[in-house]
Amino acid sequence: MKNGKIVIVDDDETLISTLKTLLYLEDFSNAEFFTDPRLALEYIKDNAPDLIMSDFVMPEMNGLEFLSKANELYPEVSKILLTGYADKENAIRAINEVGLYKYITKPWENDDLILSIKNGIERSYLLSQLHQKISELEIANNKLEDYSHNLENIVAERTADLLESNAKLQGVFSNCADGIILIDANGNIEQVNQACENLLGLSEKNIQKSNLKDIIISKKNNILDFFKTEDNEFFIRDCTLYNKLSEREIPVDVSFACISEDALIRRFVGVIHDITEQKEADKLRDDFIATLTHDLRTPLLAAIQTLKFFLDGSIGDVSEKQKLLLSTMKKSNEDLLGLVNALLEVYKYDASKLNLCKTDFNFKSLVEQTYAELKPLADTKHIDFSVDYQTNDDIKINADRAEIRRVICNLCGNAINYTNNNGKIVVTVKTQGNDLIFTVQDNGNGIPQEDIPNLFNRFSQGTSKKRSTGTGLGLYLSRQIVEAHNGKIWLESKLNKGSEFSFLLQDVLIKQKDENSEKIVIVNK
Repeated sequence: MKNGKIVIVDDDETLISTLKTLLYLEDFSNAEFFTDPRLALEYIKDNAPDLIMSDFVMPEMNGLEFLSKANELYPEVSKILLTGYADKENAIRAINEVGLYKYITKPWENDDLILSIKNGIERSYLLSQLHQKISELEIANNKLEDYSHNLENIVAERTADLLESNAKLQGVFSNCADGIILIDANGNIEQVNQACENLLGLSEKNIQKSNLKDIIISKKNNILDFFKTEDNEFFIRDCTLYNKLSEREIPVDVSFACISEDALIRRFVGVIHDITEQKEADKLRDDFIATLTHDLRTPLLAAIQTLKFFLDGSIGDVSEKQKLLLSTMKKSNEDLLGLVNALLEVYKYDASKLNLCKTDFNFKSLVEQTYAELKPLADTKHIDFSVDYQTNDDIKINADRAEIRRVICNLCGNAINYTNNNGKIVVTVKTQGNDLIFTVQDNGNGIPQEDIPNLFNRFSQGTSKKRSTGTGLGLYLSRQIVEAHNGKIWLESKLNKGSEFSFLLQDVLIKQKDENSEKIVIVNK
């Protein structure tokens, strides 16, 4: 506590000098000295001290009077009276009347004086803290009394609010058009609403005897596996439930959210949405598109073949100007035929009418064939287009060769289209266990993060920064093909740095490859 503020008053200049030297040697750096007690009083009015020490006998005002006035300003500050032996009785009386900390007789022992100063400063600090805590306690007690007085009103208001909220929730629960179900983390059903009873054709009493896996069936996932994860919200598509009364299957989507704050005892609420009408509308739309596109193929093929006859001179000579016009017409018809074929492929995948024709084939041979077809397109833009094989030459996989080729063409073709002149594209092929990983990396303009989740959807064309002139079906079809092979496809991209499209085919390798095989790199300059 050597940084405490000390105020010393004594009319003896010699004594003041002695005290200054003593305190300086003891490292007390925050001390003020006065020979006139009136000046000391003016000082402490604006500067709160931690210790006041005063001589008893002074001409203008004695120490007892000075310390009494100081006590009115700072009653908790320790005060020491310096007195001669003859004034010892007056000093004792001052302790009782004024409330002095202690008195010290002259001459004093330096060690005793220093110890008294240290203890006095410490006492002042503790008393100040005590008064602060008492003040805080009084404020807290006042607040507690106010809260106690208003507690009954607060409880009544909160109870009314809670009853109103519960009534609203019960109204939503009971009257919601979608089925609502309450379950525990094991899938045991605790409560359902009327709409859920109607969907299942069972009463709540009978439904409560069931488990979620017994009433909702997912073709792609085990529903209970979702509740074993740490996710608090998840959405399950393409489920069905069986209605006991109508004896028919009902397609539904189900969304779940955790409603328990206890991480050990989790409970979920699920909303079951009947998508029968949506499925029927989708089927009508897809059937219409399939019929329309299928009927368009024949006249388009006929038109393209007729234009070829004109262009190759089978029908007769045509001028250069006519050839240009006919070539444009042929290209437009071929683009339209490409769109028709793409729409048919989309329909087949969406309607699950396409059966994969899986065979064993050399994957490197497929990549090289596709690479040779696309290399001239890259050369026209002076793009450094290369393939990096991080596996053996004889890698063989079991998959649908034509469909996988379509994915490779889509990814590499997009990379060539969206990479600037003199850019760089690297195709990487590698294995991981029995899995195959194919990656196409370019140094193009990149794709904004907010657009990445939409790129694999139907009719997604370009990004919010730049729109593509394509059909928006290439990446969608690629995703459908990869997922049909139980694989996955993804994208990593940074603006102005490039994009990296990858797909993974699981358990497709015919045999395990040596991970220490020599790395083969083909670079075409």
